[in-house]
Amino acid sequence: MTADILILSNGPGEVTTWVRPVVKALRQILSDDRNQVRISVVLSPCPNSSGKEADIARSFPEVDRVQPAEHFWQFLLWGKTFENWDWRKRGVVVFLGGDQFFPVVVGKRLGYHTVVYAEWDARWHNLIDRFGVMKAEVAARVPQKFAHKFSVVGDLMQEAQAGEAGGAGEAGGAGELLSRGENSSNPSTQHSELSTELIGVLPGSKAAKLTQGVPLTLAIAEYVHARRPQTKFVIPVAPTLDLQTLASFADQEKNSFVQTFGFSGASVIVPDDSGRGTALPYPYDHPILKTGTGLCVELWTQSPAHDLLSQCSLCLTTVGANTAELGALAVPMIVLLPTQQLDAMRSWDGLPGLLANLPLVGSGFAKLINWLVLRRKGLLAWPNIWAQEMVVPELVGKLKSQEVGEMVLDFLSHPEKLAQIQAKLRSIRGEAGAAQKLATLVKEELSKYQK
Repeated sequence: MTADILILSNGPGEVTTWVRPVVKALRQILSDDRNQVRISVVLSPCPNSSGKEADIARSFPEVDRVQPAEHFWQFLLWGKTFENWDWRKRGVVVFLGGDQFFPVVVGKRLGYHTVVYAEWDARWHNLIDRFGVMKAEVAARVPQKFAHKFSVVGDLMQEAQAGEAGGAGEAGGAGELLSRGENSSNPSTQHSELSTELIGVLPGSKAAKLTQGVPLTLAIAEYVHARRPQTKFVIPVAPTLDLQTLASFADQEKNSFVQTFGFSGASVIVPDDSGRGTALPYPYDHPILKTGTGLCVELWTQSPAHDLLSQCSLCLTTVGANTAELGALAVPMIVLLPTQQLDAMRSWDGLPGLLANLPLVGSGFAKLINWLVLRRKGLLAWPNIWAQEMVVPELVGKLKSQEVGEMVLDFLSHPEKLAQIQAKLRSIRGEAGAAQKLATLVKEELSKYQK
């Protein structure tokens, strides 16, 4: 039996942490023969989109066809893709991000069965064929007459993490960051008697966040390292961001907020073609940002960086998809939302994100939305939203690097506090193994065509 699997997704987090493990599982459970099973990915618009989601999806060897988000509405309304794809008679639409109404429309138009992955909420119970939910609580809220459609599959984010675990011991892997010595450009100042600890820095991937996020987080890193020199810092660089662009936000001539946060500035240093990179200070062989105080922050360009993040004692992050990823990995974090530039934050989900990014009037909407958010405060990070309590600290306002730095130092000096956060994060999410279970649901739906 020949069949098409059509995956609907949207943002960078969904593509890397949901689509990636699911397409691997589909190939394992169904077939790697493209004449039998063809996998297509259609992306829908997302306010958090980087514009590179289609390229990321195309890099997955299991995927045969990808349509970018800019052509989505044409497909949804008229049923034709930009390249006028053909469709087989049998197929399944798999929802992995976007609006849950999209698979209803697309499934009806193509005559395909539908499978929806639902983290926290499931909709359109009467119009969707099967739901794979993260936790039993999602299914418990559904009317009994639809209960047969629901299966608890677990947490796709944890599945994505498991898929990266194999790289931990490879040369140049994340573990090497903790074994190459202390985070200092001067070996004589290293403190070998102290245990090295790793802090992840996630300032965002878009200019709106990077403008404040880069100088603030690097200023915090300088403050912490000056008082705790065994601490190493690493930035998992978003796949949509090149190193020179990232470095420009640490340049005081290109970003006025460098001085606002009292940051010394930084420049990027990359290895040369000889291999190790003689231009790099000892002991680095990956690109780094070297700050004015001599602090070297490693730039990690492999994506996804789940193995790296899992080794971090703590992460400094902005609001958004990063907090969901860190929460799924059970990595303690401090969530930063500086408000020195009130219209900078424009990456909200849903309607607020769309309004904040409108041409001409977007800045005004952004200021209004962020002002309302600041009045409300609390529960901005995804783990806090999931738990409906303050699991990880959220710092909102005109943040100062010294004050945040003191909080970081307190956490590092009291690892039991980090352990409590980690345990709570683990309790919030579902079980691993979701990709295989979700792929099994797809196989079951395909088998119904034979009956």
